[in-house]
Amino acid sequence: MEIDGLGTFVPGARRGFRFLPTNRPKVFVAYVQEDTAAAERLFDGLSASGFDPWLDRRKLLPGQNWPRSIAEAIDTTDFFLACFSRRSLTKKGGFQAEIRYALECARSVPLGDIFLIPARLDASPVPARIQRELQYIDLFPDWDRGFRRIVDAMRRQARQRAAA
Repeated sequence: MEIDGLGTFVPGARRGFRFLPTNRPKVFVAYVQEDTAAAERLFDGLSASGFDPWLDRRKLLPGQNWPRSIAEAIDTTDFFLACFSRRSLTKKGGFQAEIRYALECARSVPLGDIFLIPARLDASPVPARIQRELQYIDLFPDWDRGFRRIVDAMRRQARQRAAA
């Protein structure tokens, strides 16, 4: 049984359970519903790379208060990965609210730290407000190359935070 953000209870060798704490860097994946396949691919890749990704489709439980859970996940994440596409730029709703909230949360992160990582899924522009301050990464036409750069940046930042 997993307790989101804390760890997992696993069956013990003889009986009972033992608790395995999570100490992997947390990554919130923000996307629009039309980009679900890309978001799920990121989730799987991040998980396989040693991160603890958060994706609504994978983490929210039936009956859970999703607006509160999403805000809490953003508040406690180490990195916020924003997936931009033609579909996300004009769609109103949760994705836009998540981006605005992440920008607000980023104000409390030291200026030199990486927190919000804009990732383009296609040739659409990154919003000017974000592009003025943050370097984005392209996950097209070479997904693997872009993904490796994201993982490398987050690992480097996680090491710096651990050393501080």
